[in-house]
Amino acid sequence: MAAIDEDDRPKKKFVHEIGQELTLLSVGELSGRIALLKEEIARLEANMAGKQASKSAADQFFKK
Repeated sequence: MAAIDEDDRPKKKFVHEIGQELTLLSVGELSGRIALLKEEIARLEANMAGKQASKSAADQFFKK
């Protein structure tokens, strides 16, 4: 039976839980989590901006 190459294995997805213990994580793992969280913040901010724009448009439409 042939050994499985590291490249053939599915990549483990970074998952971060707020308040999670960090002492066992490497610098690379911490960097990956920071990048993941920055992407999530950008996604949240974009969603919030869209909702604020919708609310402003509705407020303008229904303004007396």
